[in-house]
Amino acid sequence: MSAILTVVGLGSGNPDRLTLGIVNKLKAASAVYVRTREHPVMTALSELGIVSQSFDGLYEALASFPEVYEAIASRLIEEAGSAPQGTEIVYAVPGHPMVAESAVSLLRERCPQAGIELNILGGESFLDEAFVRLGFDPIEGFQLLDASGIRSSQLQPELHTLIGQVYDTFTASETKLCLMEIYPPEYEVVVGHALGVEAEESIVKVPLYELDRLSGFGNLSLVYIPANRSADLRQRTFARLHEIVDILRSPEGCPWDREQTHESLRKNLIEETYEVLETIDEDDPDHMKEELGDLLLQIMLHSQMEEELGTFNVYDVIEGLNDKLIFRHPHVFGDKSAGDAEEALQNWEGMKAEEKRRKGVKPEELSVLSGIPRDLPALMKAYKLQKKASKVGFDWDDPREVLAKIREEVDELEEAIDTGASAEEQMLELGDLLFAATNAARFIGADPEEALTRTNRKFVQRFQYIEQSLQRQGTTVQDSSLEVMEALWQEAKVLERES
Repeated sequence: MSAILTVVGLGSGNPDRLTLGIVNKLKAASAVYVRTREHPVMTALSELGIVSQSFDGLYEALASFPEVYEAIASRLIEEAGSAPQGTEIVYAVPGHPMVAESAVSLLRERCPQAGIELNILGGESFLDEAFVRLGFDPIEGFQLLDASGIRSSQLQPELHTLIGQVYDTFTASETKLCLMEIYPPEYEVVVGHALGVEAEESIVKVPLYELDRLSGFGNLSLVYIPANRSADLRQRTFARLHEIVDILRSPEGCPWDREQTHESLRKNLIEETYEVLETIDEDDPDHMKEELGDLLLQIMLHSQMEEELGTFNVYDVIEGLNDKLIFRHPHVFGDKSAGDAEEALQNWEGMKAEEKRRKGVKPEELSVLSGIPRDLPALMKAYKLQKKASKVGFDWDDPREVLAKIREEVDELEEAIDTGASAEEQMLELGDLLFAATNAARFIGADPEEALTRTNRKFVQRFQYIEQSLQRQGTTVQDSSLEVMEALWQEAKVLERES
């Protein structure tokens, strides 16, 4: 058998708030351990003749807080397990044992497994003092966050927010950077030190950008951001976007948005996708940001339509995507490895096949060419068809064979034209030529869509040079001869090479 292990809370720092029951527990214990001596109550305990051992040395010896908490829990379980039956070991922590005490969470998990009786006696939490000293009612909406692991996705401006564990300037700086993803730099926040402790309490209001320029951060420091329910602060949140799209589609929303269907927005989705591609080609980040927003709106509208039918909503879309990304990256989230992009792609393809099997689809029974979207642009689709066929050995051995095939297709197209073949036959011969040219792109490691896009851009630039040159001469392309325009075209090519 073992000793009883009791965890008690020392309160927020004011010795007068210690309960009589906790003081008696500390006096009667066979051994007292404290997480840290860096707490205002420790002086009062010494005056009461309570002898204790602290775990302060672990903070210096170990590299991270989780390691410290793990060591504390292991040590306490070891001590309780070896102590005489019927004795009581007390572990005292600042504040309340169930608020921001990771070691206590570990003890609650492991003591039953070790056969150790664990008791917990609450104390005044720093939250109690925060509610009083900072003057807000948590029933209005409240969240408590840990500065050591804070993420911007946790922030909800409409709630009163307390951030604890702001131990030092570095943690304050990390907290500031996280908050600035949602709040503007000038936004006023409150920093509290030793709330409720006489002669030590400090409450300071500062603009967010100055948060880490303050001094005095320590074990009893926190940051408070009052609730703000204005729409401005929610403009950077996904929830606000979802809310806006819901309003647009509501009976009180926009008549145009209400009338849209999946079919009516189909062309918009395609157009917005190509507008994003254009910003990539132009290397224009500001324009890209705008066009990505327009593309995201299309996704939101299609998801909202299904939400109205009760089939799924955009959060289901996100969940499915998260599940897929984790599942298809076993070299990141699982036990596989990938030394380069090719190995990563192999893992991805392998997990795609596994997904199909789990859905009852047998990949080995599918066509090699399956999985290519029906409505892809023809050039892109040809490229993907050829890549899939190539994986099973249906391919040319040498790029020169591809070039020979292109010449063959040119001859066949020329023959169809010369012999006056039907328009349908000529079009099919042209398709064969384009398909063969796509094969050439694949053999030289070029995306045919991108290659043609660059050529289109080059054509536009050269033709605009012709237009601008003729305009400077007081004429237009409509009034110019082919010979003049061809000469200007050659000029544009020379200028391209020189630039």
